[in-house]
Amino acid sequence: MELPALPGRLARVREVVADRQRRAGLAHEVRIVAVTKTHGADLVRAAWQAGLRDLGENRVQEALPKQDATADLPIAWHLIGSLQRNKARQVTGRFALIHSVDRLELAAELNRRAPAGARQRVLLQVNCSAEPQKGGVAADQLPGLIDAVAGCEHLEMAGLMTMAAADADEAQQRRTFARLRELRDAAARRGVPLPELSMGMSDDYPAAVEEGATMIRLGSALFGAREAGPTHDEGGSTR
Repeated sequence: MELPALPGRLARVREVVADRQRRAGLAHEVRIVAVTKTHGADLVRAAWQAGLRDLGENRVQEALPKQDATADLPIAWHLIGSLQRNKARQVTGRFALIHSVDRLELAAELNRRAPAGARQRVLLQVNCSAEPQKGGVAADQLPGLIDAVAGCEHLEMAGLMTMAAADADEAQQRRTFARLRELRDAAARRGVPLPELSMGMSDDYPAAVEEGATMIRLGSALFGAREAGPTHDEGGSTR
């Protein structure tokens, strides 16, 4: 599959990231997680050829066949959508990072299902926009979840994830993303380093980068508009 527009789109994203980091006085790496949901394995290969190494999927049942079809490529797969406990056994060991752990019951099941001798890297999803339809632990309950997940010996907490409201303006987006950064910093003061901040999608990643994102989850910004599903649904739970 050829995607002639992809190199230019990717270059533009990188320009925006560099500009927003410059404004904020930041210089850390921002990883681009290319969201390939609704697309086939041929697009995965095209993304790889364009230099994208981190690929994200929302749904387990869609991700696993793509992983099998592209097993010859050393892709770092990210599960960015909501995850039910009954799918935990299917995902441990298959994804480099699971972005949407938002309750102890899910964490405990992932811990139980992790391959022997391995640690599954996870992010804790926080509902920083306080939307009732969104998944994610409430901000004031995050310290308790952190403490509980710290007791899961086969999980490695790598950081935090959030989503801004779909209709938020940039000022609201920045408040949401700044809140996640503040929660990360508060955890660090308690002696719990959570370096990764997964925040920002195709319609709001500039604000996320300026507030300190270390990962941005991009679909339509790279691959163009999808035939199904809203642009904003590029990662995280809205269950």
